[in-house]
Amino acid sequence: MTHNINKAIGIFDSGIGGLTVLKEIIQRLPKEDTVYLGDTARVPYGTKSPETVTRYSFENTSFLLKHDIKLLVVACNTSSAISLKQIEKTLSIPVIGVLEPGAKAALKATKSKRVGVIGTEATIGSEAYPDAIMKLDPGIVVIGTPCPLFVPLVEEGWTDDEITLMVAERYLNPLKREEIDTLLLGCTHYPLLKDIIKKIMGDGVSLIDSAQETAIEVERILSEKRILRESSHKGSREYFVTDAPGRFINLGERLLGIHIDNVKQINT
Repeated sequence: MTHNINKAIGIFDSGIGGLTVLKEIIQRLPKEDTVYLGDTARVPYGTKSPETVTRYSFENTSFLLKHDIKLLVVACNTSSAISLKQIEKTLSIPVIGVLEPGAKAALKATKSKRVGVIGTEATIGSEAYPDAIMKLDPGIVVIGTPCPLFVPLVEEGWTDDEITLMVAERYLNPLKREEIDTLLLGCTHYPLLKDIIKKIMGDGVSLIDSAQETAIEVERILSEKRILRESSHKGSREYFVTDAPGRFINLGERLLGIHIDNVKQINT
């Protein structure tokens, strides 16, 4: 497998949310090259049918495979919930979703065994998070709440806005009454709303962001497969979007805290 060491990690998301995963991967594995695809023309995925999400996910995957990647990260929770198993079956390289790492972290964090999950309609409707959590511990109570407006608000850059706070209160107040002690942010866009979510849920609720856990899993698999880059190489970054590269750069630079200069617009 040593010839694979120098290949890149491929990451796709429905938009900019997957940059929260990319950021953790860059921090943890700065020597690794990364190729990121944000499907900004078709965001959000969470309101689409499972068939459409699967078609988009396979189109994104085949685009990244043309870049000869050594590992694929499905950084979109909706795609992870609906299409991950099918993608894994068709690929010979390792595939990592954001779902299982998040489920494991929520399990570690909860003391009351009452866990909330927020996500897109498709992610919550798929029951993928309750399944993943209860497979690890059947005694956990999982309460899922769809928050469909969160993704468009984040993509608009309204992460600290009165309107976003009002929307968040509407979604989260019923969940607060469920007396959960852990809230899993089941969409990679949602960490960008952490401050607002924390304000509503209060200090007694741990927020679980699966981005960090996903980066740990990427490192573990690369080590296990012996394809972790250990030279003094400084990782290169490539970005592709299906629409609005200017907006992607503006939001992406704020999010990653690094200069983005090579965003290419493509058709998947």
